[in-house]
Amino acid sequence: MTRTLADRIDTLLPQTQCEQCGFHGCRPYAEAIAADDAGIDRCPPGGAIGIARLAALLDRPVVPLDPTHGVEKPRTLARIVEADCIGCTKCIQVCPVDAIIGASKVMHTVVSDLCTGCELCVPACPVDCIRLDPMPLAQADDREHADAARRHFQRREARLSHERAERERQLEANKAVVAAPTARNAVLEALARARLRKKDTP
Repeated sequence: MTRTLADRIDTLLPQTQCEQCGFHGCRPYAEAIAADDAGIDRCPPGGAIGIARLAALLDRPVVPLDPTHGVEKPRTLARIVEADCIGCTKCIQVCPVDAIIGASKVMHTVVSDLCTGCELCVPACPVDCIRLDPMPLAQADDREHADAARRHFQRREARLSHERAERERQLEANKAVVAAPTARNAVLEALARARLRKKDTP
């Protein structure tokens, strides 16, 4: 299969799925760059090295990171302070790669091998029990880890899309059940009126 320009750009992005670039994940950002709708300077996790790689691919000048999208800093891994976790699941709901496991009212934990360091779980936690530890350098620039993160993100997006479609289907089914008696009642009322008219006819 022929790789598109967006495919090649996406390969160079860190796959944190952090949305700091202003897009819902790395792939939409890659597509925007390919369409010349976004600059190559909007990815803090990729930093200066990422910008240089994109510039080389696209034959564009190297530019500094746009500070309106964040600042470059060492990549991190989320860690939940288990003693403080209340099991609210808010961190699970926002993790873009399903790196957090647990259940409602049960302590959660982060699978560090899956974590991309997106930091989206930190503001979501209502009890401030998530800490950020340095990500090993080998993991931060590991293409296999990035590729795995992309797959995890895609699977999560597909699952959420399926769940939304199922909820909508169930909602429509519930509406039909609620509307059905109303329709039947309308028919019965019409028949009753017809019978009354027949009685009133001399």
